[in-house]
Amino acid sequence: MTNVYSLDGIVVFGLLFVCTCAYFKKVPRLKSWLLSEKKGVWGVFYKAAVIGTRLHAAVAIACVVMAFYVLFIK
Repeated sequence: MTNVYSLDGIVVFGLLFVCTCAYFKKVPRLKSWLLSEKKGVWGVFYKAAVIGTRLHAAVAIACVVMAFYVLFIK
């Protein structure tokens, strides 16, 4: 189990958030509903989706590394 208050928990949460928002950007109904705002509190979802789509290779590598860390090292 990963604790949210530790550094690795925050990294796992951030990676899952970016991956989920990037997936939401590919689904038309969710894109128009959730990612329509670019500023404010709802803009965080849009910005995470942009990070996930532009840096998809780095995000995928980071997800694999964190999965290996959580499953085998921790």
